[in-house]
Amino acid sequence: MKRTMIFATGAFLMFNSTLAFAQGAEQTVVLTEIAPMTLATGYRTSKVIGSAVYNDAKEEISKVDDLIVTTKDTVPYAILSVGGFLGMGMHNVAVPASSLEVVDKLLILHGGSKESLKALPSYAYTY
Repeated sequence: MKRTMIFATGAFLMFNSTLAFAQGAEQTVVLTEIAPMTLATGYRTSKVIGSAVYNDAKEEISKVDDLIVTTKDTVPYAILSVGGFLGMGMHNVAVPASSLEVVDKLLILHGGSKESLKALPSYAYTY
């Protein structure tokens, strides 16, 4: 009986040790710690989408329709909607998100105007 118990315990330990070694491939992702204060100076996309965009004279020239992050570029893009009424005649354009600056809690596109945005090529969603 004692010999059976020792054999069973040894078999259990061997079985569990082989499972521990066979639990997946080595992780290749490198994770870095990000300081909370770094994120505290940023803006949540859920708060940015739908926000008005103003020019230097603080005149509303467009709204942020969407933000797009690509897999190749490190720069996110803002899709701005210009003109239109109730979705009719709206003109969407893409600009680097870095061209928008927050000044006194307003999104400012320096040097921008409705006319200059309408002159940009129209952006059409591909999905």
